[in-house]
Amino acid sequence: MSTTADLSCDAFLGGLLNIHQPIKGYRAGVDPVLLAAATPARHGESVLELGCGAGVASLCLHARVENLRLTGVELQPFYADLARRNAEENRADLTVFTSDLRYLPSELRAQSFDHVIANPPYYERSRSTAAEDAGRDLALAGETPLGDWVDVAARRLKPKGYLTMIQKADRLPELICAMEGRLGSIRVRPVQPRVGRVAELVLIQARKGGRAAFVLEPALLMHKGVRHEHDGESYADDVLTILRDGASLPWSH
Repeated sequence: MSTTADLSCDAFLGGLLNIHQPIKGYRAGVDPVLLAAATPARHGESVLELGCGAGVASLCLHARVENLRLTGVELQPFYADLARRNAEENRADLTVFTSDLRYLPSELRAQSFDHVIANPPYYERSRSTAAEDAGRDLALAGETPLGDWVDVAARRLKPKGYLTMIQKADRLPELICAMEGRLGSIRVRPVQPRVGRVAELVLIQARKGGRAAFVLEPALLMHKGVRHEHDGESYADDVLTILRDGASLPWSH
């Protein structure tokens, strides 16, 4: 268990947010920022984040869209407490439940949301090596199947509500299979490190009751050039507007 002395306070979105997170353990990077940018939430809507960790994705949404009603679910009490602290210090309306997403409290099961967002663990426990820090290990390779994440999200969405997720590209078939018969209007945006490199991550969005055809969006290129050629930042210009300014990442129409 980390103490205050074991935490860092890190700036996100060019200093719009200040986030406390453990120095050792799971630390948020650009992935939850991209997740928030890809979520088409609008003024006054409700958002549920499954596995919210320290709250980065929800708080990035708060920084971009006014008057959101944000709710988070986090299995690990330490991270749930961090999310509450980060929400308070960043003046966000975020309610965090400490719970296994498969066994949500009745108060939460009685609610439905315009959006559900999630950044599930990227690795299957049976195919990965455990991290030394228990909290980081659970965040990277949890025991809850991806199908359960999709199932819980579908149950909590309002009709026509959106599920937006970020996940490893090699687990995309598993996600799409889990959405079959539950969610439609699926869109996928590959997240590609550079020109000529394979996509390592995907952003995926689906709609409850959606009937539109599957769409494969243009890839989001994270860095300029075909290789890293000099020290310093090499993010593409549109990625910088997301990471520094909290800009949205729109989906095609």
